[in-house]
Amino acid sequence: MLALGHRRNFFLFFALSCPLILRGQNPPGPIALTVDATEINRQLLHAQLSLPVNPGPLTLAYPKWIPGEHAPTGPIDSLVGLKLSASGQSLAWHRDPVELYLIHCDVPTGVAQLDISLDYVVPMETEGYSGGRSSTALLGLINWNQVLLYPTGFSTDNLIVEAKLRLPEGWQFGTALSVAERGQMIHFEPVSLTTLVDSPVITGKYYRNIKLAESAPTSEMDIVADSSRALALPEEKITQYRALVAEAAALFGASHYLHYHFLVALAENIFHDGIEHHESSLNTVTENAFTDKDLLAVESDLLPHEFVHSWNGKYRRPASLTTSDFQKPMLDDMLWVYEGLTEYLGSCVLTARSGLRSGDLTREWLAEQSSQLEHRSGRTWRSLQDTADYASRLYGAPREWGDRRRDVDFYPEGVLLWLEADTIIRQQTHDSKSLDDFCHLFHGGQTGAPTVKTYTFDEVVTDLNQVCPFDWRSFWRQRLNSLSPHAPLAGIEAGGWKLAYTDQPNEVVKTRDKREKQTDERYSIGLIVKEDGTVIDVLAGTPADIAKLAPGMKIVAVNSRTYNSERLEEAIKDSVHAGGVDLLVNSSDYFEISRLTYAGGLRFPHLERDPAKPDLLSEILKARAR
Repeated sequence: MLALGHRRNFFLFFALSCPLILRGQNPPGPIALTVDATEINRQLLHAQLSLPVNPGPLTLAYPKWIPGEHAPTGPIDSLVGLKLSASGQSLAWHRDPVELYLIHCDVPTGVAQLDISLDYVVPMETEGYSGGRSSTALLGLINWNQVLLYPTGFSTDNLIVEAKLRLPEGWQFGTALSVAERGQMIHFEPVSLTTLVDSPVITGKYYRNIKLAESAPTSEMDIVADSSRALALPEEKITQYRALVAEAAALFGASHYLHYHFLVALAENIFHDGIEHHESSLNTVTENAFTDKDLLAVESDLLPHEFVHSWNGKYRRPASLTTSDFQKPMLDDMLWVYEGLTEYLGSCVLTARSGLRSGDLTREWLAEQSSQLEHRSGRTWRSLQDTADYASRLYGAPREWGDRRRDVDFYPEGVLLWLEADTIIRQQTHDSKSLDDFCHLFHGGQTGAPTVKTYTFDEVVTDLNQVCPFDWRSFWRQRLNSLSPHAPLAGIEAGGWKLAYTDQPNEVVKTRDKREKQTDERYSIGLIVKEDGTVIDVLAGTPADIAKLAPGMKIVAVNSRTYNSERLEEAIKDSVHAGGVDLLVNSSDYFEISRLTYAGGLRFPHLERDPAKPDLLSEILKARAR
């Protein structure tokens, strides 16, 4: 946190550098937006806007801070072909030399409407969240913030947009937006700019819709894919996703949406991630995510995570992340709640309670998360709080030297800390209450249409104390600011389990390595290696680090034989007898032999039951709604 004096200076700069919001004034009228996506298969979108305006200076903004992405990720580099006109005449414009997302122009006397045309060229890179590649030959994602400008000086809640969308012939679509008229041109009901940007569209040639909850509040899954066979989500999984909806309702006690759409895109050559929205989530995964039984069994936590955000992140939102437009910086200091609690409730608790991941695999997942943190050298210089404060840069940080840098650890460490909080509540109240009661209190309320209720650190502490009196303020401050080299495993241990290592593969690690085309040997020799032998990361203090290996180097041979992942694994296994592993490494076109002194064999993380303690963890993961 910034010191008081620095906070005053920061907020003074913040106020002077951001467009003034005219809270007492309403915009002249609705904005008309028409998006032509008929060339989305060649990564090209066309947009036309008509804005009611008044004569005089006008500043337009391209959305910069996109909710849910926690960084200034608005892909302005992909905005091309921008033209402004009024009464059929071209209108000159110029970019702000300091804030590059702002466009200035002068509206002539007598002009009441400004016409804007622009194109969006979809990036080819698959990195970059929603600003990465988002279309293939057979499917595409429409994020409205990428194809519009809006007038500054107003809250985006007060700017009304009438949106239309033209799709390639024969393509179907899914979205949380209400449709006013279907046809060659799709007309959506008018909504605020806030709601429009919060409501992406997925579209494609191959489309499937699955009803999950048909009584209010309703929910459904819209799927597009690069092939028809990829749409074959097994019936067992559909049943589990229906259970997810029921389990979430039981956990929170109320829903803050009238209808919810799980939007899913299955393709190889697009960005792979999840982005939360209030009445939908955009989930992009590999084409085989629904047909590969290993991926389906192990990695079914993306949709539950994004679903939980409807409550934790969209309805309950940190005040520091709640802004009146898309230009003001969003402060990430509370991401240990926004993302950490969501990761615990969504990726851990609800994924298990719904049956999307078995109890055994959930423990494997927890073991892998815990081991990553236990072997993260960066935790001795960067606190967990700093990973949140610095999140806008960490999200785009390279994987190389990630161990020393430290990643967005408020996700996995948030899981461990909220698990610990859950076990404390259960122990302190003699199992009469749990974190479920906090969720009812904090995220519950009345079921209804989307709304936002902000919170601060103090309110989190207050509501935890209302459920279970405890020194929660010190609990969080100590853990958020800790520089301990060890992961906070108290919740796992209080839950009746302990972290251990054996030579048997961890199923979560094995499946992730298969998807990422890598070999993760960080718990043995301290290396993460790409399929072709290129080193991704070297963990500090490990045999690989002592041997001076580094990211970017390429392993050419293992124990005098051409490198492949199987031979590396076999060499590590044989190290018990050989006392080490010999690697021939290419470093900037120079070859050298590196001797890794190591005799520990294969090491993979698992959770082992501690019979001396009650099994609280299994109780936490047990289904509630069935």
